[in-house]
Amino acid sequence: MSAITAGMVKELRERTGAGMMECKGALVETAGDLEKAIDLLRVKGMAKADKKAGRTAAEGTIAIVVSDDKKRAAIVEVNCETDFVGKSPEFNEFAMGIAQAALNSNAASIEALMAATLPDGTVVDERRRALISKIGENMSVNRFEIIASTGVIGAYRHGEKIGVVVNLDAGTEELGKDLAMHVAASKPLAVDASGVAVETIDRERAIAQAKADESGKPANIVEKMVEGAIRKFMEDVTLLSQPFVKNPDQTVAQLLKASSATVNSFIRLEVGEGVVKEVTDFAAEVAATAAAMQGK
Repeated sequence: MSAITAGMVKELRERTGAGMMECKGALVETAGDLEKAIDLLRVKGMAKADKKAGRTAAEGTIAIVVSDDKKRAAIVEVNCETDFVGKSPEFNEFAMGIAQAALNSNAASIEALMAATLPDGTVVDERRRALISKIGENMSVNRFEIIASTGVIGAYRHGEKIGVVVNLDAGTEELGKDLAMHVAASKPLAVDASGVAVETIDRERAIAQAKADESGKPANIVEKMVEGAIRKFMEDVTLLSQPFVKNPDQTVAQLLKASSATVNSFIRLEVGEGVVKEVTDFAAEVAATAAAMQGK
């Protein structure tokens, strides 16, 4: 078993909201496996939430450009080192230029996008290097998507950090924007149950099973409890089943039916997803350095 460090306990606390001793105990019980510890705390009802998906671990912006005919869109995440730069007009103008370059070039990879041309005629990577030299922060394009629709494209950008593009087969631009706003707020995993990964469902089922087993109820009741939990989970994470944010008395599916529209797909990007940002405790670093010097 790997040693349980204070850093591991701290990360588990940040991701679950559970107490320090509960987190340490869960890590010991799972031999230091963070993901298993999260599941264990959820089974025991000690985890308030797994905050991993909502953590912003890097700075930057999400830029979206939609074609004039509303049939194509590009969405891109451009990263920098500080929030100050991420909110600056110059950096955001650069990010919007990259999104336009992606749409114009129909680039299929980050490398191709870096070689594409910005609206002012300069190459994306050349402009990036020039900005790095001028501002003094590293910058990179983390990911991007190009979306094509035979219907309508809806887009919404929440501040600098969250962007959503929705592909509708019918409906209006206003409906598309409303749905994109909903996706930004409610963070669905998929349009419907068919789009939820099997691994995600299996994980939720294992947690629900463990919770139900602890109830001490008969097997037939436990089975119903598990199926009920999975059904509720799928309602919570699929777009069509979610209550519409602008009218919670109506599901998204009901909204779409009233508008004779269908959502084909959506893309939601949030700055920093999946990027680990190193946090330095300056005081601790100084103390450690001092201790090491005294030991010489």
